[in-house]
Amino acid sequence: MRFSRWIKVLLLAAVLSATSTMADDRVQPSRTALRLDKDLWSVDGQHPPALKSSAFVLADQATGQLLLEQNADDVVPIASITKLMTAMVVLDGNQSLSDELTIGRDDIDRLRGSRSRLPVGTRLSREEMLRLALMSSENRAASALARHHPGGLKAFVKAMNAKARQMGLQDTRFVDSTGLHAENVSSGRDLVRLVAKAARYPLIREFSTTEAHEVKVGRKFRRFGNTNGLVRNPEWRISLSKTGYIREAGRCLVMQAWMQGRPMIFVLLDSIGRYTRTADARRIKQWLESGAVQLRAALAQESSG
Repeated sequence: MRFSRWIKVLLLAAVLSATSTMADDRVQPSRTALRLDKDLWSVDGQHPPALKSSAFVLADQATGQLLLEQNADDVVPIASITKLMTAMVVLDGNQSLSDELTIGRDDIDRLRGSRSRLPVGTRLSREEMLRLALMSSENRAASALARHHPGGLKAFVKAMNAKARQMGLQDTRFVDSTGLHAENVSSGRDLVRLVAKAARYPLIREFSTTEAHEVKVGRKFRRFGNTNGLVRNPEWRISLSKTGYIREAGRCLVMQAWMQGRPMIFVLLDSIGRYTRTADARRIKQWLESGAVQLRAALAQESSG
């Protein structure tokens, strides 16, 4: 099968072009971003993957190209994906990461009654609180980080929204540092940019992809694991990850993952079922890998002919 030149160039740029840098803040998707459908992705008539998430975006971060998107403009609750902005505001504040913070009664989730492995009175460094908030999505840790900000929670949330405006996130608003409130909202397009910006912080990349970590809570050490099981899979090269869940948001997942030497941003929102978001991520990975192989073969055949 032979392809028109513009389709060949477009697919080649979106999937196969080599990149030597992370291009952390290249992604600035427009409102007229590309939608790949069966007519465009037609190396061998292959369709885009059938995903179960209600809203999703796949972006090539190096070029800003949106390779897949559905309901990307819908403004929806984002649950604990909020903690990426929490982490950025904490790190921007330049407070000492070695300062010891204490879990207080104000950090108890009285909105949803979610459980925590950090009892009231737990004392940990700001760095450890940040690690647990990103890796294990510990709500009390995220709450304590905001409370210990100059001016307290109110000032912290104000800083979160100010940074969102600075980043050009038109659909994004925050009311707390944990994501437990359904009023913490964003869109798939905004989250692509949020992930790209968060990936510029080495500690966010490190902490959000740590597989497991032990901290001393009281007199005992407790082991905390990553809420995204894909970070433990050697077939993935994930450099940033955050999951989220509340009833209004469904199961959510955002990642920066490297595919064929390129940084890709995954945004999967409102997935029904515990494993759907990771299953969707696997479907996207398989689609990219199978499509790239077929495209190489098609281009090689055309050039040789």
